[in-house]
Amino acid sequence: MSRLVKHTVAAVVALAAIGCSDNDVTLPVEEPPVTSFDPQDTFRYDTYGDEALWTDVLRFHEVVETISPAVALGVGLKVDSEALPDGLLASADLSDPATTVELLRLDAVVGVKAAVSDDGRVTSFGITCALCHSDVDDSVADGVGIRQDGWPAQDLDPGLIISLSPFFDDKPVERAQLRSWGPGKYDPYWNIDGISDPVVIAPAYGLKDVALETYTGEGPVSYWNAYVAVTQMGGQGNFEEPHLGISVQADPDLVTPKLPALLEYQETLEPPPPPAGSFDEVAAERGKQLFESKAECSGCHNGPALTDAAVTLHEAHEVGADPLYATRTITRMYRTTPLRALWHHAPYYHNGALETLEEVVDHYDLVLNLGLLDDEKSDLVEYLKSL
Repeated sequence: MSRLVKHTVAAVVALAAIGCSDNDVTLPVEEPPVTSFDPQDTFRYDTYGDEALWTDVLRFHEVVETISPAVALGVGLKVDSEALPDGLLASADLSDPATTVELLRLDAVVGVKAAVSDDGRVTSFGITCALCHSDVDDSVADGVGIRQDGWPAQDLDPGLIISLSPFFDDKPVERAQLRSWGPGKYDPYWNIDGISDPVVIAPAYGLKDVALETYTGEGPVSYWNAYVAVTQMGGQGNFEEPHLGISVQADPDLVTPKLPALLEYQETLEPPPPPAGSFDEVAAERGKQLFESKAECSGCHNGPALTDAAVTLHEAHEVGADPLYATRTITRMYRTTPLRALWHHAPYYHNGALETLEEVVDHYDLVLNLGLLDDEKSDLVEYLKSL
């Protein structure tokens, strides 16, 4: 087993992937939120002790001291304008890494927590859920504005960022894989099985009525929160997944007690409504009728979240999806994607294979042999824009 695989899950995970049938999988039941932790702070600021990975192993406290704000914004990091003193950006040198350190001192970099000494050295570095699942409204400048929690980090290039670690200096193959992912994508199994097959970073809004959070329906929201916090972020917590050979124990467990608070906040995050005038309302109404009749979309896209994921999962061939990613997971199948704010989070499908809603409709027309006319396809697209 390589040092890469060991350390990217904080050197505590047994990572021999074990094949399984979907019939073997028992998914945990979501518990109602009960918490003594602040829900918003948990989502925005809690690292769950993942400095053990990002500081001690990946040495990102050293990396960020060399990166200017301009470069950081260029790889999709965001700045919370509400954390900035008045006039700071007007006088700051965005080409100077010292400005990055000051932004970290102010706790202004979304999804990042760092400690900065009095002499301007970064002494620790960690990440939070907000790194991949928050944006800003760009009200001050591109990449600088008020937080938009739950929005997918479509500009963020996690693979490129991780590849900057000196940990990969003698690992050119792994570094090249990370840099191949591109903005808005991440592979949550790469450090488990060594396969590079990234998926689109999904929204964390609109989860209140969503039974299964992930593309492949591994479990309820808190199951995936725990998986990511421990095996991806490097948080110090307990997590067991025998189907993937994962067994992590931490003392103290800094993850499990905070899962109810994290879920509580996530369930408050509403999808952004479509912008006024962004779709044809009359055509959308026709599209809704098609959605429920000729196109038969509502057979799978039903219920409050427009998904049957709580009841069934689907084989890749049923929906014309690339099967590779599913084969790496405990279910080996795909869920029906909840339809929420579709106007906002292109590209579509787990791997971003479809760039536009027009492509989505064309795809299903072909795969399901729907026989849609061009004007019917157009009406369906307008309906999807309205969701």
